[in-house]
Amino acid sequence: MDLELLQSISLAVSQVRTVETVLKMIVAGLVDTAGVALARIWLLGPGDICSTCRMTSECSDRTSCLHLAASAGCSQVDSADWSRLDGSFQRFPLGVRKIGWIGSTGESMLIENSVADTRWTLHPDWVRDEGIHGFAGHPLIFGGKILGVLGVFARVHINEQQFKWLRVFADQAAVSIANARAFEEIHSLQLRVVQENDYLKSEVKENLGGFKGQSPALKALLAQIEQVAPTDASVLITGESGTGKELVARAIHDNSRRASRVLVKVNCASIPRDLFESEFFGHVKGAFTGALRDRIGRFELAHEGSLFSGRDC
Repeated sequence: MDLELLQSISLAVSQVRTVETVLKMIVAGLVDTAGVALARIWLLGPGDICSTCRMTSECSDRTSCLHLAASAGCSQVDSADWSRLDGSFQRFPLGVRKIGWIGSTGESMLIENSVADTRWTLHPDWVRDEGIHGFAGHPLIFGGKILGVLGVFARVHINEQQFKWLRVFADQAAVSIANARAFEEIHSLQLRVVQENDYLKSEVKENLGGFKGQSPALKALLAQIEQVAPTDASVLITGESGTGKELVARAIHDNSRRASRVLVKVNCASIPRDLFESEFFGHVKGAFTGALRDRIGRFELAHEGSLFSGRDC
């Protein structure tokens, strides 16, 4: 395991701004290191597949677990690709086996002879057949918080010096993952601001003047608005064209706890059928002809705000 190669991987990864690419580069780079058979990264996430997880019986806390996020390597027995993320170890409960133990304690683990030490091995036959001699596992820690676990399975013995090099590499990898997450969040927020700004610019500002009148029907309507506005319930507003459905939607929004966010209005009749998915769910640049930039959909734009759709939507 070469120190210079680990440093070159760290340098390359530090310049990447997407989490998925960072993770793939880390494990792929490690597998290119002499003797490394399999490199994997698990990231801490919510308990999400507890009903089908093979380790459910060993899990004491289903609120969170380690999610397999990146994997690289190849079998010497049948040349199988080990990059898939949906296998037996796609989730690890915290505290369970070596990966879960590292993730829960924040402590590193070195197994210098995997064939002889089977205490932490679920499949000793795999270790023997693939010639796995060493394992090194390090927590990925940033800002005092455990992000996940880096695990390296080698066909050579991993000595103490190499183990220390990997710890430094894991620390740098954690920084790169955290930075990539921050970049993605910033990009998402910037995109949302631009989209909201474009939307608000496209809105025709009309002074609707609010509701005026003392009729029993209007009083009943205002009472209904007052009743439903504080809730998160979906509201069906019916009425002929020109009777003020949008005015009612605006009143509900303005009297809700979402009032500080945008009210997104959509005229469904004006959206071509083949653009419905893009309009409501968004698209990425290059997804189709004319997609010149990333665009978030109306649902995401209305997140924490309100969405009003009209005209037979």
